[in-house]
Amino acid sequence: MLSFCVFCGSNEGRNPAFASAARELGRAMAERNITLVYGGGNIGLMGILADTVLTAGGRVVGVIPGFLAEREVAHAGLTDMIVVDSMHERKARMAELSDAFIALPGGLGTLEELFEVWTWRQLGLHAKPCGLLNVSGFFDGLTTFLQHAVDERMLKAEHRAIPSVECEPRVLLDRLVRDSEAGRERGFERRKTWT
Repeated sequence: MLSFCVFCGSNEGRNPAFASAARELGRAMAERNITLVYGGGNIGLMGILADTVLTAGGRVVGVIPGFLAEREVAHAGLTDMIVVDSMHERKARMAELSDAFIALPGGLGTLEELFEVWTWRQLGLHAKPCGLLNVSGFFDGLTTFLQHAVDERMLKAEHRAIPSVECEPRVLLDRLVRDSEAGRERGFERRKTWT
């Protein structure tokens, strides 16, 4: 069984397409028997995604630092909830449990988590696929900036190309499933070298 980590906002955002994409991604993950690994919250896109996977009969693993769980943002109905001591431990644990990473629309936390696993991939600490779900052009400004960084020779084109960028949840999911399975066939094993 594959497990995919999804980074996404603790807010829903103003565009209803963000919540719709989270629901579609959640249903598609459950249909394909892909475990959702995420930050363990019950609010915003995080809560929508988790609830959708659970309602569709899927498995959801939340990883949350104790201080956030104490603020009553922890989802109470998950398949499994792992409470850790810090944000650093949270990210390392989510990475360890996952075969691929997806970013939905979100704020600073989402971007920070995305860039960390992207950097780890660039450094060869893992070979897991990454993807951006570019709902309603949410990540257009980011992809434009990253191309600018390539043009300015601050970022290599092959590193810029690490994440797959798709607008449709099922298209992105299918692509990451293929890439994850190909990695497993090559004998790739999850590493713990980021801790």
